[in-house]
Amino acid sequence: MATTADLRNGLVLNFNNDLFQVTEFQHVKPGKGAAFVRTKLKSLTTGRVIDNTFNSGVSITPVRVERRKFQFLYKDESGYNFMDQETFDQINIDEKLVEGADMMKEGQEVEILINAENDTALTCELPPFVELEVTYAEPGMRGDTANSPKKRVEVESGAKIMVPLFIEQGQKIKVDTRTRDYVERVK
Repeated sequence: MATTADLRNGLVLNFNNDLFQVTEFQHVKPGKGAAFVRTKLKSLTTGRVIDNTFNSGVSITPVRVERRKFQFLYKDESGYNFMDQETFDQINIDEKLVEGADMMKEGQEVEILINAENDTALTCELPPFVELEVTYAEPGMRGDTANSPKKRVEVESGAKIMVPLFIEQGQKIKVDTRTRDYVERVK
């Protein structure tokens, strides 16, 4: 059994009959009273983020999870299909478990969080940055340079991203998958 001293970002725990991943935690020792730990927990089943405060030293129930590398193959009516990079086994994951699914292209390598106790997929995480080709971009307006203007483009995966005016159709761009922001052009 673990205690709140073992809390860290990324830890998956069983809390209120659901699986939650710790996204933030802060140990607080006020001048008066007992210490406590403030946390932000993200539900792995619904995606909802909750704030919770644990008293210091309270027992928690961590869940053993594994991060495995998979390759995205294709999407069909049953969900997203991935292949394990080591065993070549294929799995199907529901769309709600894949964050930023519209930024994933075929052949993309992703990490899937798997519950080691019952071998079920919990979430699918894209790498922090992906390189995508712009498939549609309207021309930028000349002279419109005040306040660093942006325009919406569509990339090869189908996602719509806001980019600077100088980006044109056919160029490759680097995109941050966590914030969906344009990072830079790729040569």
